Amino acid sequence: MSSIDDLLQTVAALREPETGCPWDIEQDHQSLAECLVDECCELLQTIDRLDMNHMEEELGDVLLQVVMHAQIAKESAHFDFEAVCRVVNEKLVTRHPHVFGDNANLGDSEAVLKQWDAIKAAEKKRGPQQVGRFKDLPKQLPALMFAQDVYKQIQKQQMDASEVLDEGGIAMTATALAADEAALGKQLFEIAAACRIKKIDPESALRRYTQNVMDQLEKAH
Repeated sequence: MSSIDDLLQTVAALREPETGCPWDIEQDHQSLAECLVDECCELLQTIDRLDMNHMEEELGDVLLQVVMHAQIAKESAHFDFEAVCRVVNEKLVTRHPHVFGDNANLGDSEAVLKQWDAIKAAEKKRGPQQVGRFKDLPKQLPALMFAQDVYKQIQKQQMDASEVLDEGGIAMTATALAADEAALGKQLFEIAAACRIKKIDPESALRRYTQNVMDQLEKAH
């Protein structure tokens, strides 16, 4: 047996109604959501530190969350871990025809991303159907990631945002930004600290502004 098989059997045993662990038996998808966030954050910390020994452990903790969710879904006959692996493997193979198909080598990562997006757009959607110009972004995204993703969509779709955004100002800000990560981190920290002094929540401010940009561009469409 592989270590994956061992893990699947261990989690199944923990969830066994009569002989399993009371805590594990009580869990459902919603109750485990916070655990998943915590484990992902702990993994990100090891990645930032390049702590490979600790990263090995934290990757296992994130994998455990995946296995737990798959086991809960299996118990209600929705899907199992094997199905999860099959779906993601099929996705990878389908979206990389330049590796697994007859397509020629694409040459660079930009071409790969364009092909990925084209294949993804043609696939049958499992989640909510897109309504409007912007894809449905998770509300749980941190505001900075939310803003970056929205601007990415504006760029990819080549939206005319001139009445909503000052593109010249964005370009000037990009030029003025620090060139290296540490210096940029310092600038962002100073903005966060200034917001603290001004008693402004930067997450809420940025999230509301980004949503306002989206709303205005939807109306202009």
